[in-house]
Amino acid sequence: MNKLFVISGPSGVGKGTLVKRILAADRDVALSVSCTTRRPRVGEQHGREYFFITREEFESHIRAGDFIEYNEHFGNLYGTPRTFVEEQLARHSVILEIEVNGGLRCRDLMPEKTVLIFIAPPSPEELEERLAHRETETAEQRAERLGRVRYENEQKKKYDYVVVNDDLNRAAEELCSIIRKETNRN
Repeated sequence: MNKLFVISGPSGVGKGTLVKRILAADRDVALSVSCTTRRPRVGEQHGREYFFITREEFESHIRAGDFIEYNEHFGNLYGTPRTFVEEQLARHSVILEIEVNGGLRCRDLMPEKTVLIFIAPPSPEELEERLAHRETETAEQRAERLGRVRYENEQKKKYDYVVVNDDLNRAAEELCSIIRKETNRN
């Protein structure tokens, strides 16, 4: 059965890198593309990483009920387009890389299809170092992201799986194993 695999975890934990590995290893899984009001980072393209839209467009989609879930995160809106996910699920399993509240909302709406996987850092210090090396945020933005880690760690108890990203290859294999197991479960 096709499943909706929700991948969540703190900023800088390596979710995006792990998801790329999964997509390269498993042709029967597709990545959902979320909408956001944030500006594209260097190298990101509209429709590939995100659908980059204005706040006004986003709010119009909210009023129309077009999102499975949406949330404001660090001053920007993020949302999962309902039609896009439903079309993808009709063909194959879907990976959704979103924050914890959105993940829990997905399970509320699609409990029989949703599998929640939390990616955890090996330590808070390692996470702080990863964020600093990423060089995509200011020191203030990094501090804000690190301040959210405690809340996210509390929410991981509600997830089906927790994968510690202490070694990229091991964590990627563990994620692939979870996806294979859950996809084969009726």
